[in-house]
Amino acid sequence: MGSTGFSWNLLSDFQQMWSFPFMVNAFRAGAIVALVAGAVGWFVVLRRQTFAAHTLSVVAFPGAAFATLAGFSLSLGYFGFGLAAALVIAALQRGKPVGGSEESAATGVVQAFLLACGYLFMALYKGLLEGPQALLFGNFLGITTGQVTTLAVAGLVVLAVLVAIGRPLLFASVDPVVAAARGVPVRALSTAFLVLLGAATAEAAQITGALLVFALMVLPAATAQVLTARPALSLLLTVVIGFAVTWAGLVAAFYWNYPLGFFVTSFAFGLFLLAYAARALRSATDRRRVPLMTAGAA
Repeated sequence: MGSTGFSWNLLSDFQQMWSFPFMVNAFRAGAIVALVAGAVGWFVVLRRQTFAAHTLSVVAFPGAAFATLAGFSLSLGYFGFGLAAALVIAALQRGKPVGGSEESAATGVVQAFLLACGYLFMALYKGLLEGPQALLFGNFLGITTGQVTTLAVAGLVVLAVLVAIGRPLLFASVDPVVAAARGVPVRALSTAFLVLLGAATAEAAQITGALLVFALMVLPAATAQVLTARPALSLLLTVVIGFAVTWAGLVAAFYWNYPLGFFVTSFAFGLFLLAYAARALRSATDRRRVPLMTAGAA
């Protein structure tokens, strides 16, 4: 952690943090994760697939635990299990409405089985428990330049595919029945999006930990959609909020000895509460204005 306390001199504080190569890598990785998780998470909230996002974030845990047990790359474990689980969920929910109870049941089956596998892998793991604990709650101390490169390549692929399918995916998310009638491949888009979601959660879990990636995937998007209903603006706000809470979390975790995921989640949840309170206040103000305008017109 930092050799001195946080000084509120942002220039000095960032110079101190960035004097450590692992912190430079952490901030780079955090920026990549915030961008990808924000873009994908915006569609997650719009499509009401937060349970699928939660399941795929949990799946990152057994994937990384298996990688630790088997002794190969953690990134391979994250992405391998995440993409495989996304394909299984897509196959089980074939022909079912997006966000419906049938989809939730199929997703829950996958989550329960793979979470049990994760605990099995932890029980079989004979080394120190610090590794698996970091998989659960996040650890920015060990981020290497190679991991940053892997995150960047995976992020570019996810964003490129998302840009390519973005317009029809938005149409299918808002009104899947009309979209299907217009010839939009709704089922194929749903499968493709789940694969992107699996890749994005696997990517983000390497920074925040497997159990808390869900917060970074959902909270910024939910906050942005509370603030505005305009798609382009809410998508931009989602990325900005994700970037802000990730970097703020890295700063806090550097100066205070608490898990990174705790800070990221707390900051994101605090912003959501503020946005929700602001919307409630605005609605109450608008309701008070209507009787006054009516009385004035009379």
